[in-house]
Formats: sequence, structure tokens, C-alpha cells
Amino acid sequence: MKRAVEEAPSETQPAAETRGTGRKLLSNAVFIILIVAAAVAGALSGLLLVYSTDLPQVTELETYRPSTITQLYDDQDRVVGQFALQHRVIDKYDDFPKVLRDALISTEDKEFERHWGVDVVRVFGAAWRDIMQDSRAQGASTLTMQLARNLFLSPDRNFRRKIQEVMLSIQIERRFTKPQIFTLYANQIYLGHGVYGFEAGANFYFNKKAKQLTLEEAALLAGLPKAPNAYSPINNPERSLRRRNLVINNMLEDGKITAAEAQRAKSAPLGLNVHAEPNDIAPNFVEEIRQYLEKKYGSEKVHESGLRVYTSLNLEMQQAAQQAVRDGLATYERRHGWKGNLLNIIANGDSLATYRHVDWDGSIAAGSYVHALLTDAGLVSATVHFGRYQAHLGPAEIKWTRYTSPQQFLARGDLVYVKVQELNGSDSRVSLEQESGVQGALLALDNSTGDVKAMVGGRDFEQSKFNRAIQAERQVGSSFKPYIYTAAIDQGLTPDDTVLDAPITFNTPSGPYTPHNYDGKFEGVITFRRALAHSRNIPALKVTERIGGIKTVIDYARKFGITSPLPMYLPVALGAADITLVEQTSAFTTFPNDGVRVVPRMIRKVTDYDGRVLEENYPEVRDVVSARTARIMVSMLREVVQHGTGAAASKLNHPLGGKTGTTNDFTDAWFVGFSPSITCGVWVGFDEKKTLGNKETGAMAALPIWMDFMRVALQGRESEDFAAPPPTPPNAVAQKVDTADTVPADGESH
Repeated sequence: MKRAVEEAPSETQPAAETRGTGRKLLSNAVFIILIVAAAVAGALSGLLLVYSTDLPQVTELETYRPSTITQLYDDQDRVVGQFALQHRVIDKYDDFPKVLRDALISTEDKEFERHWGVDVVRVFGAAWRDIMQDSRAQGASTLTMQLARNLFLSPDRNFRRKIQEVMLSIQIERRFTKPQIFTLYANQIYLGHGVYGFEAGANFYFNKKAKQLTLEEAALLAGLPKAPNAYSPINNPERSLRRRNLVINNMLEDGKITAAEAQRAKSAPLGLNVHAEPNDIAPNFVEEIRQYLEKKYGSEKVHESGLRVYTSLNLEMQQAAQQAVRDGLATYERRHGWKGNLLNIIANGDSLATYRHVDWDGSIAAGSYVHALLTDAGLVSATVHFGRYQAHLGPAEIKWTRYTSPQQFLARGDLVYVKVQELNGSDSRVSLEQESGVQGALLALDNSTGDVKAMVGGRDFEQSKFNRAIQAERQVGSSFKPYIYTAAIDQGLTPDDTVLDAPITFNTPSGPYTPHNYDGKFEGVITFRRALAHSRNIPALKVTERIGGIKTVIDYARKFGITSPLPMYLPVALGAADITLVEQTSAFTTFPNDGVRVVPRMIRKVTDYDGRVLEENYPEVRDVVSARTARIMVSMLREVVQHGTGAAASKLNHPLGGKTGTTNDFTDAWFVGFSPSITCGVWVGFDEKKTLGNKETGAMAALPIWMDFMRVALQGRESEDFAAPPPTPPNAVAQKVDTADTVPADGESH
């Protein structure tokens, strides 16, 4: 019994030894795991140390301001132009509607409200795919990670950048709230076509503010960050539509919208209303502003700092001015018949399928003039394409050319100039026009402030950046004559004094000079008032001699603000001097302003992004003549409109004054006129000094443009009137002027 008891432990000894061995192995395994973990931790720490040595500081976000648009506002604070390297408008969190936030989060980062900067599940899933597919680092980026990458890192897809992205994201989440992070992201992200941020995106793609986005519009924008170019609704509408509907499905799965809302939104068309840069509203004006701002503040500040520039322009007047100039030039072109000389893109080596004209990138509306591509020329009609639109040129549209069939003068591939009458997809309506090279310019000023309310520097800014309203010096013709009669009135002569309109020869150092009137006729004894109203050349020269010669007239022109060179010879009195439209228009503000000239002003105020005023400009005036003289001249210039060369303007039934101008050989046509509140000047001609054609006077070519503009500019001003001219002294005796002197002369005007 004792033996049995003593031998019992020996039966369990192997089990004990097994347990001991197991403990030892477990201890060794734990030890090895700890060593490996320490090594991994050390390696990771080393990697983090290496990758964080040049890591940006997220504290920069506290004062971060992305490159923003410098915007130009008209006199009603409406955007009429902008400058930017990145087209971006900064919004606050509440400016982004809930539907947009939901769409973006459902698509780009479902766990945005819950994660700490990194979605671990997505990151490991992406890493596993990278390992299995032997590819570069996959996406799986949260909104915070995308923000970190866009702000601080390169777009390269590699392991180093991904680690830095994660580290920065964690720091960002520690320092900023979710609304702050979302706002930074929503203002920073690229949405294609040079547009950054959802406010600028809503404006560009739909011509509305982000707050006004519908479900389908918000879904379209939310689908763009993944691949803005690939999903562009402009370049790839079908892919964009599929991407938009995917976003809507994501929102439905997340319970953000109902099934009915999703179905309605997915069945809606893209609904684009692409809003091109507003710079095409007043391109010459905007360019003048840009040059001024860059010279004063520097290019970087103008294009990146988000200045606010409050200009003098008026949107409605500017639009009316552009339409008036283009319509007036089109009317001129039709008067002179079809000239052809069209560019054919096929002959030029381009493809009908891929050709795209720069006109099609801007805003196209009824009334626009654009270049269209002729894709088919039939016996009865021709088919043209422009942008997304198609139209036909039938017998009515080509009648003015005097051809009966498009095939007689048009060919497939021709680039034709058309005026848009109606936009209706593939059934739009246009009229055939042409552009032979004739140009026009218009400038309108507010009489009381000098504010430039409208400026057109040429037919097409894309074809020629030359600003004919500011830069072109052209002979002004008889629109110069008011300076003669102003000097005469200042010297005590009156509108009722007379001058003999009869043949005369001036003896000059170069020989006899015999001037002529425009119509080749003579009216005998006429008053100053009639001589100016009917633009008689010989009376103007005689009055010039009576008041002291051409020097006196030039001195008066200088008082009116004319700074262009004025040669000291008699034909200058008839407008044989080159002057800019802005000079001549500004000078004419003296008459309705009781003898005070206003200096043209384009900028009222400039502020920085935070609203601090950088400059503020006030109206600047110059005393020129007495109020008495100015009022008498207004009465004489009103006669031009009522009964003289500008009589067509009387149809406007408004108090108006002005003066036509036509130069030798009809190379330049002018009309400069005013109401009590607005002064407007119009010039028509070719850039090279060649004739506009027989009888293309200021009254024929320029005045209709002026009238079309003034019809709009005068709206709401029906009650205005000029101050009454002073009464003629009771004992005044009319004087007769009939002199000739020996001053060289070599031209005449009308």
C-alpha cells in the first residue's frame, strides 16, 4: 500500500513537465512579440520622425486665406469684372446649404462627423488593395486628409505623402471644429475650369449662389472633387450625369433624402447655366482698370488678394452701349453690301468636328454677335453651328447680300458672322452679318460726377485689345467747331450775329486756298446759330479769324481739356486735328454743366478683402467758361439736334444738344452729344485711315448708335431739362462777320 502511494506522483510527472515547457514557450513568444513590436514601434517612430521633419505647421490655417478673386462692381454693386489666378469666392459655413453638405459627406467621407481625421477602416482597406495589387497608395482620404493634401502637400501618390497626410489630418482635427474644417475644404477644393470652391462653382456652372442650389445641382458639384476634368458637365456631360446620380444614390442610402426626392433629382437634366467670366460685359473698361490696379498695387495683390473695386460703370448702360455699337456697325455693313473674304477652317487645316471658336466660350444670348461654323450650304438654306446651338440661314437671312442661294457665296467650313435672334437648341435663329474691319467706339459720362457709365473700345475685344475710346487719336471733324463759337460768345458775340456764307479764298504762304462747304453750296448771310447747326465750314473759318485766329481757338480747346497735339494752322478749326474720344466727350460735359468740366472717373473706391479702404476717389472738376457762355452754347447745340445735322435725335423727345463730325473723304464719323445728365461720344471708322464710303457722315454712321444708347440711358430721366439761357441784352446790335486772313489751310470738314 505504501508502495502504491509512493509511486503515484511518478504517473503525473510528464504532464507537469509539459506545462512547464508550454509556459517557457509562451514566455519566449511573448518576448519575441514584444521585441518585434518594439522594433516596429521604433521603425514607425523613426519613419514618423523622418516624415515629420519638414511637415508644415497647421497653425498656419488659423490665419490662412486662399488666393481669392478681385471683383469689380458697377454703380449698383453688381459684379462686372474680376481678376484671379484661382477663381474662388470665400464663404462661411452657413453659406453652404445642408443639401450640399449632405451630398459631399455622403460621397467623399461618410464618417466625417465621427472620425478623428482618419478613417482607419478605409485606410487599411486601401493599404490592403495596394499590397494585393502591387499598386501605389489608394485613396481612402477623408475630407480632412484631402484638405491637408490640397493645402500643404504635393499631389504625388506615394507612401511618404500618405503618412504626412495622416499626421497633418490628426493635427487639423485637434485644432479645428468640424464646421471649420468643412468650410476650409469647401472653399479650397478644385471643381474644374479654373474654379475653386463651391461658391465659385455654383456661380460658374449654374449662375447662382451656393445657398440657392437644388438637390441635383448640389449632387453634381459634390461629384466633381474626385476628378473635376473627367466629370466636367461641360466636357463630359454623360459621365457627369452618371456621377451626379451616384451621389444622389449615396444620399438616399444614408437617409439624407427620400426615394421620391432621389427619383425626381435623377430624372432632372444637368440644367447647366454656365456663367462665363463677367469680364466680357465691359472688356475694354475692365482692362483699363486692371492696368491701373497692377501699376499701383502690383500684380500679385490684384490677382490673389481679393480686392473689392467699386467702379463707375452702370451695367444696363454698358449693355446698351455694346448692343448699340454692334448693331450700328452691322447696319453700316449692310449698307455697303456683301464683301465675303471669309476664313474657311477646312482650307485652314482644321476639323469641323473639333473646331471651337473663342466666341463660344463666352455668354451667348439673343442679340449677341458671334462667329458660327457653316457645316452645310444647300440650295435653299445653310446650316451653322455655334457652341451648343444650331441655326439655318434661309432666303430671308441672306436677302441683303443680293444672293438667292447660300451655295452662290458660302461654302462648307466657312466661318460666318451672325447675330443671334433666338436661342432654342438646334432650332435657334440667327441673321447673317459680316465684319469688313469697320470699328466703333462709345464713351458715356455722368455730367455731375464724371463717372464713366459705359465704354466700348471696339467691335470685338477678343480680336483686338486696342481701346479706341481711350487710345485712338482721330480727326474730330466739325465736332471741334463748338470751341470756335464758345470763344466768340466769350468775346461778346451772340448766336444772332451774322456771317456771310459765300465763296472766299485765303491767301496763304503756300498759295491761295479756297475752302468749301460739305454740300458745295452757299447760304449767304446766316446767324452763328444756323452756321453751327448746319455745320457750315466757311462761316466757321471766318468766325475763327474774327476772334483772333486759330491760336485763340486752340487756347480754348486746351481750357476744355484737350491735351492732344493741335497744330497751329487754320484747318484745325474744321477738326483737322487728332483727338481721343475720351478727351472730346469729357470736354463736352462743360456745356450742360454750366461751364464746369468733369474729369472722367472709373474707380470710386478700392478696399482690401477685409473692407479696409485703400483709395477713394471723388469727382474732380475744372472751371472752363462762365455759366452764361455755357448756357448760350447749350442753346446753340440744341439747335443742331432740333433743326441741324443731328436732327434725327429729335425723335428721342428729350432735351438734347450735340455736334456731328465728319472728316475729309469720310474717314471718321463722330457724334458727341448730351442731355442734362449724360454726355456720350461715338466714333466710327477703320483703324487704318480709309474712307467709310460716300456720304458716311457723322449723322449717318455715328448718330444712330448714339441714339440707340441714349434711349436706354435716358430712361427714368423724363423730367430733366437744361437751365434757360440768359436773355439777349435789349440794346444788343447784331454784328456781321466777314473776314479772311492768310493762314495755311489744307482740309475741311462737316
